[in-house]
Amino acid sequence: MSDVRHVLVLPDRDAAEEVAGELADRFGVPEEPQLVRDALAGEDDAEDAQWLVVVEDPDGRLDPKDLDALAGEYEGWLEAP
Repeated sequence: MSDVRHVLVLPDRDAAEEVAGELADRFGVPEEPQLVRDALAGEDDAEDAQWLVVVEDPDGRLDPKDLDALAGEYEGWLEAP
């Protein structure tokens, strides 16, 4: 068993919250994903921030392609490991 962490990058908090909810519905993720605000380099305005959804996957059962597709539905992407 290896510790796997997936990071989905979303354009705003609303999208990140929706994706976090979808993870439980679609993939049965048991633990609530962590939401993290990621300010873009050099930007002071809160509007210029991406949001990260951090998903722990200790069993490595989540397919990165499926996660990337889910993030893509909300104009986001799965960060490469």
